[in-house]
Amino acid sequence: MITAVPVDFPDSALEAEVLDGLARVEESLAATAHPDDDLLTEASRHLIAAGGKRFRAMLVLLAAQFGDPRDPRVIQAAVAIELTHLATLFHDDVMDEALLRRGHPSVNSRWNNSVAILTGDFLFAQASQILAGLGPQAVKIQAETFTRLVTGQMAETVGPRPGQDPLDFYMHVITEKTGSLIAASGRFGALFSDAPAGVADRIAAACEQIGVAWQLSDDVIDIASDSSQSGKTPGTDLRQGVRTLPVLYALRSMTKSGPAQSPGDARLRWLLDEADLTDEALLTEALTLLRGHHAMKESRADVLNWVHEARVSIEALPGGPARAAFLALCDFVEKRTG
Repeated sequence: MITAVPVDFPDSALEAEVLDGLARVEESLAATAHPDDDLLTEASRHLIAAGGKRFRAMLVLLAAQFGDPRDPRVIQAAVAIELTHLATLFHDDVMDEALLRRGHPSVNSRWNNSVAILTGDFLFAQASQILAGLGPQAVKIQAETFTRLVTGQMAETVGPRPGQDPLDFYMHVITEKTGSLIAASGRFGALFSDAPAGVADRIAAACEQIGVAWQLSDDVIDIASDSSQSGKTPGTDLRQGVRTLPVLYALRSMTKSGPAQSPGDARLRWLLDEADLTDEALLTEALTLLRGHHAMKESRADVLNWVHEARVSIEALPGGPARAAFLALCDFVEKRTG
């Protein structure tokens, strides 16, 4: 089941066309994940059936509105993008030793790591096969995108180099690991709808900026919102020891070489550096201190900066319902951040 991104489409005809395209993408995903091997079929469909926003496919379809959105290559490109994204999730779950994905047992927990890795490889291969049919330019874009994805994932796995600023490092990981595939989504939509020259570059830049803003917005929401507002358990990243944007800003402001720390700052630094935040009382205390810290204001400002850059890129695109929809997406990311 698709859980659509709640974009306020300014045009009902555009919304109907995008939703129809997403339904066709969903059908193709199910058909593609049907090899001769029974286990590969079941494992591939396991995550597809769990649903998702199909955010990247939606961006392909929206970007195609700047050309001929009915070009059959557009749906193929959207399917290839989603298969690539799904494949990365299989591999992510192995590296993270995740037990759940989208509320369902992950493939590595239901079967084992080998099955999850091979299923991810299979989906990568299926995406590559589709893109090979779309021509050498599609293959080149996919290869460049995959290089960025792997580079970002490797950097996240290894961690910052000695002397490297953790905040700068984190932004590098986000842009490479998250922004790259979202940028490719917009580029494919423009490219395979034969949009006017220059549109593909602008829409790819806008999509990457929106993707980074979305991820950073998630970082803020994980700290700032309660479960009734966001539908997610607050402090999930903290509990797992993941240092996201607000945490990195807070730690940067509390370096030993910096100004004298207040008792609250000293306590927050201990909580972030040394405490076991799987303890619910300590987690609650860390969340409370972070919510009152100026790191949250800095984090929200970063989200708004990325949204602003996306708007600048989008406003350079041809006018019409598609441009308005992209601007509405920027509005949504800004509002969800609070």
